Amino acid sequence: MSAPSSTGKEILQCARHLIVKGGYNGFSYSDIAKIVGIRNASIHHHFHTKAELVRALLVGYRKDVESGLAGLERQSSGPLELLRAYVAIWAACITDGTAPVCICALLASEIPVLPEEVVFEVRAHFRYLSAWLTSVLERAAAQGSVRLQGTARQEAELFMATIHGAMMSARAYGDTRAFGDVAQVAVARLAA
Repeated sequence: MSAPSSTGKEILQCARHLIVKGGYNGFSYSDIAKIVGIRNASIHHHFHTKAELVRALLVGYRKDVESGLAGLERQSSGPLELLRAYVAIWAACITDGTAPVCICALLASEIPVLPEEVVFEVRAHFRYLSAWLTSVLERAAAQGSVRLQGTARQEAELFMATIHGAMMSARAYGDTRAFGDVAQVAVARLAA
């Protein structure tokens, strides 16, 4: 997949905003065309189908997540600090509105009605994040900085579900502090 043009990037950014606002079925190419100020045909030139558009969005999203987590790894003083930094980044994004929810968590709730290629990318994101969290927890357990009540993978899945659930709670309550309240407990629960 080649890098999108500036118009392609604008289309992707708009699609992301619309998905966060109303889900996969909550927008059309006409909506994007009105916001971006282009014709539907221009969108089809960049992304032949809505599924192709959302798939491209998710591929880019996962690359950004991978890059961001690699950056955290380089800056972190240890695995427990990685978890705290991961939570802090999400807390900041939710509070300032730049990323009020993980787009893959949001789309996961729609899997029964999503096209196969979009489902594939959502699941790929979850697999990647689970593997990263499992690795972090294995390192933390080896150092003695966390206490695991299950396997590292089970704890990673629980942590991931808790963080994603905290995002949904913040959204449901209309209170960004709800995320931090839950996420901080998730980290504290693991700390030895």
